[in-house]
Amino acid sequence: MQISLIRDAIADAARVVVLPAGIGKLTCLGYVPDSIVAPCFFVGEVDVNFDKTMGRGTDELLFTCRVLAGRADDRSAQRILDALLSGAGEASLKQAIEAARGAPGELALGGLADDLHLQRVQGYRWYEHQGSSFVGAELAIKVIGDGNT
Repeated sequence: MQISLIRDAIADAARVVVLPAGIGKLTCLGYVPDSIVAPCFFVGEVDVNFDKTMGRGTDELLFTCRVLAGRADDRSAQRILDALLSGAGEASLKQAIEAARGAPGELALGGLADDLHLQRVQGYRWYEHQGSSFVGAELAIKVIGDGNT
């Protein structure tokens, strides 16, 4: 699997969320930005587990993504974050990202991987990014696919 292509495909999948009226659009990036416009979702660190099956059959990528909701008003930023972290609904990152799994029998992320799963949300707290504080959380996404591509 090509890590950069997977990163961009995850960001593309997240881009379909619809935030509550008046919030604007979610900025979605497949890389760690030097500065952000909140609310922002980006694909951060990756852990790679090679050879999950014999003969380079399957690799596993574990991505830590972050969503930073805002910093101007802690209560309203947490409401935005809560909507993004919900398991369902038009603002749900889980629903948007897992829609990129494809239909049964199809490859995930437009053919880039066998499957993906947003496993958990962790670290709901204030994050510092380039000298500014944002309320946010991390999302753990597992992607599995062909180790030979």
